[in-house]
Amino acid sequence: MTLLKFQPIPATKTTPFNLFNNMFDRSIADFVGHDGLTNYQPAVNVVEAENAYYLEFAAPGFNKSEFSARVENDQLIVEGKREVAADQTEKRYTRREFQVASFQRTFKLPKTVNQDAVQAVYENGVLKITLDKKAEAKPLQKTIEIA
Repeated sequence: MTLLKFQPIPATKTTPFNLFNNMFDRSIADFVGHDGLTNYQPAVNVVEAENAYYLEFAAPGFNKSEFSARVENDQLIVEGKREVAADQTEKRYTRREFQVASFQRTFKLPKTVNQDAVQAVYENGVLKITLDKKAEAKPLQKTIEIA
């Protein structure tokens, strides 16, 4: 007895490109080539806490020395510069889903950010940037004595 993989084509995917992907488990871009057409942007989480903003960039495959971060004109500019190795440009991929490329992300900083107190740490493939809030932006808590 021979087992065959069967995947019925979903009714919601009716475009020719999706039919091609479902039938051959590849996109047309894999055959035509798309390395120069994609614009790599790492995923970013932004969290606001009481005393700071936290940004987390998913950037595996980079070295710490390949990052730069700066504050300029009320903007946070984060760059990852990655040189493409010679053996990577010589390879002819039939499928390429893993990509590490240079990027630049810019974020407009709110007025509440202390631009002199920006910290960055890169560990386990995640670049973490902490933007402390100014003292006047932090919530004021005052206990009122009831007489």
